[in-house]
Amino acid sequence: MSPAADAVPHGRLVLLDTASLYFRAFYGVPETVKAPDGTPVNAVRGLLDMIARIVTDRHPARMVACWDDDWRPAFRVAAIPSYKEHRLAPGTDAEEVPDALTPQIPVIVEVLRALGIARLGAAGFEADDVIGTLVAREVARTDRAPGAAGAVEVVTGDRDLFQLVDDEARVSVLYTMRGIKDLEVIDQGRLRERYGVTSGQAYADMAVLRGDPSDGLPGVKGIGEKTAVTLLSRYGDLAGILAARDARDPGLTLAQRTRLTDAADYLAVAPTVVRVAPDAPVAVADDRIPPTPTDPTGLVELAERWGLGSSVTRVVRAISG
Repeated sequence: MSPAADAVPHGRLVLLDTASLYFRAFYGVPETVKAPDGTPVNAVRGLLDMIARIVTDRHPARMVACWDDDWRPAFRVAAIPSYKEHRLAPGTDAEEVPDALTPQIPVIVEVLRALGIARLGAAGFEADDVIGTLVAREVARTDRAPGAAGAVEVVTGDRDLFQLVDDEARVSVLYTMRGIKDLEVIDQGRLRERYGVTSGQAYADMAVLRGDPSDGLPGVKGIGEKTAVTLLSRYGDLAGILAARDARDPGLTLAQRTRLTDAADYLAVAPTVVRVAPDAPVAVADDRIPPTPTDPTGLVELAERWGLGSSVTRVVRAISG
């Protein structure tokens, strides 16, 4: 249940796809960046620097570090067993994570807590679903702040979240293009320019048809991105394409109809896997960015222990500004 309206904070909301960002930071910042005891802290430093930059450049009032409580949810694996299968650590059900990154994740948790930045996950769901749920809640608010003040910005290196882009609802994606420094604003205009689709929902439908090897999604054999966009332009959405298939619409070639028919089992379940959940059991939390760290003493201790002084200082200056 949502808190009372007068207790709900307002202002621009930034949602961090945290794992995507700390992986980007890990590979974008040299592993030679280490704590005094020699532990690599490149992912921690990179993530903090990104947060400082976002706060400085985008001026959000609120921020949530969205977390993967389950990076490979059972409901998605049940639908498509190959989902993220190639990312499993050998002989385990856990994600394969670089040895130098693993010890940095608890440090990220501690630093976020000391700063006072909300961190939210949901049992049995990915961070994508947490983001989708928080977006849905924000868009549904009847007391939402007007204009840019009530915008939602999703920061991610994962194109899957382009499906949330919605100009009318003031939802956009800040996409980490290269490393951790360059953020590209993805709105519906950019989706049209880059992919030829007109909305976030159309992007999701295209992703279903095209598939995504990085997530273990096979797609429809023989239908790539260009053909998927053409079919969506003609029939409106995935449901329209499937209706045309079933009606033997002459706008589909025989080869296209055959491919869509052969992929019927995949197409019946793929939308459940590709589309983010709008209703995951995400707790209600105070997502306001505090003007000063909530645990300044703990933050100083963490900065000294892990050699994070300059990065922590940048974040503190950004939020206090």
